[in-house]
Amino acid sequence: METLITGGTGFLGRYLARMLLARGDGVRLLGRNFADVQDLIRAGATPIAADLRDAKAVITACKGVEIVFHAGAMSEPWGRRADFFDINVGGTQAVLAGCKLHRVRRLVYVSSPSVVFDGTDQIDATEDVPYPKRFASVYSLTKKLGEDIVRGAGGALETVILRPKAVFGPGDRALLPRLMAAARRHRLPQIGDGHNFVDLTYVENVACALHLAATAPQAAGHTYTITNDEHPRLWEVIRHVVQALSLPPIRRVIPVEAALALAGALEGIAMLTGKEPILTRYTVSILARTQTYNISAARRDLGYTPVVSLAEGISRTLAAMQETAP
Repeated sequence: METLITGGTGFLGRYLARMLLARGDGVRLLGRNFADVQDLIRAGATPIAADLRDAKAVITACKGVEIVFHAGAMSEPWGRRADFFDINVGGTQAVLAGCKLHRVRRLVYVSSPSVVFDGTDQIDATEDVPYPKRFASVYSLTKKLGEDIVRGAGGALETVILRPKAVFGPGDRALLPRLMAAARRHRLPQIGDGHNFVDLTYVENVACALHLAATAPQAAGHTYTITNDEHPRLWEVIRHVVQALSLPPIRRVIPVEAALALAGALEGIAMLTGKEPILTRYTVSILARTQTYNISAARRDLGYTPVVSLAEGISRTLAAMQETAP
């Protein structure tokens, strides 16, 4: 099976590519910097240097492909609104156009549970939770618009939407590394009472779910949330990682409302300076609210079962972080 992975040089894309190559599939990696994927290229992956904002290049990359995994996105906690729209919305439009023009059989779109997150607690939420009236971030809004584009593909193309929650693992540069960098600088207070439960998802489990979504006949036209199906207290996990890395312990506690007010002020300053704020209102909500999700639909339709437990995933991630610690 010939496949294309947008964001193929990124964290999730690399794991998916490695899995597909091991199965004997053809793999094309669409990305901008191939320094971290030389092992995949040596193993047979084809690099395609392109930016998601280059619609012509994206459309051309879809030629001769059976399955497209659209994992590329701008997912930073802060950035120019226009960039989020150009990459997450415009890029998805280009991918869809390429799939239709070149008669790709199935498109698997990587979205996020943040598209239904309204800043309040979500407990055992299913895919039927409605979109919020106001999105928690421009990232969430643009991923929702991407979902709209994919759902609007019509009968000419099979589509599946996956929403993996809080993906982590060795090689991640966003989730735990950002938190640990803040802890290292004594700038990681606990936000809220620390009792919130948050689903995390080990990256190999997401890669498995993506492969299943590409092949399960009954998945076409549906949306699935993907997690480890474990529901830890987030701050217990964070403290465990902080302690394991011998970083300064978390002592300060900031109430949610105070953190939201502070983050709002920092965002206002960032709008003037152009520099990323150390805290955003979206980050406050993500760190302080319960976010657990029901994955029974993925179990039923995809045959998805997490293959790496949360404890094992954290252990592997810690080992990798300890190897690269300054």
